[in-house]
Amino acid sequence: MAKDKNHSSKNQNHKNHQNGIKKPRRQKYASLKAVNQKFLRNRRRSVRNDPNIKRSKALEKRVQAFKAKNAAWFLYLNLFVFYLID
Repeated sequence: MAKDKNHSSKNQNHKNHQNGIKKPRRQKYASLKAVNQKFLRNRRRSVRNDPNIKRSKALEKRVQAFKAKNAAWFLYLNLFVFYLID
């Protein structure tokens, strides 16, 4: 005699919700797989040679280096300002 029952969904809903049903994470950057190659080549070169981008990266590096060098001074200033407010 053949079996009548092939499947049961008992407890499956509970198991699915134990860790929560989460939305799939969105990628930060979309894939450029099927994009026009001429456009991609131009985009790469424009990003590489854009002086504004280079300038902002250099400035960011200098600011980070300055903050790392003068970390104690910044801490002192923050404490001093906090002391004046109280």
